Amino acid sequence: MGCMCGSGLDTSLRCSKCDRPICTKCMVQTPVGARCPECARLYKLPTYSVSTVHYLLAGGTALVLAVLVGVVWEMLSRRVPYFDLNLLLGPVAGYVIGEATSRAVNRKRGIGLAAIGAAGVAIGFAVNLLPRLVGDAVLHLSLQFILFSLLSLAIGIYLAVSRLR
Repeated sequence: MGCMCGSGLDTSLRCSKCDRPICTKCMVQTPVGARCPECARLYKLPTYSVSTVHYLLAGGTALVLAVLVGVVWEMLSRRVPYFDLNLLLGPVAGYVIGEATSRAVNRKRGIGLAAIGAAGVAIGFAVNLLPRLVGDAVLHLSLQFILFSLLSLAIGIYLAVSRLR
């Protein structure tokens, strides 16, 4: 019997799904057997199918939350000036921004969304540090504070990316 691809080759090989005759040139080997090109089509999972609207929604959500989280982060770290608290606030910011952004785009995932979440945490961190970087206050930042802040930022970015990747 001839193959459906039009090659004119006689074959006894059949698609494991639709039972049409296929030749070795047009068959696609899958974990469940040989398939014709139509039955073997691979589709992108809907979770990873992200549109422009989703990116805009994620960007807006991450930006608004970044500013809010940054302001709260700055207020708390100024009122309770312990380095350990600052180390905890970064991961909380990352989780909050990542989770809220994920929910805003109906739990979609992707590298672009993860980058938006990471940028949101970085913006929140910048909003947190902005009052300290104005004027002479930058001279009073200790090395320990800077290291704890960068570690806090890294953990926050990791948590936001893990929620959206």
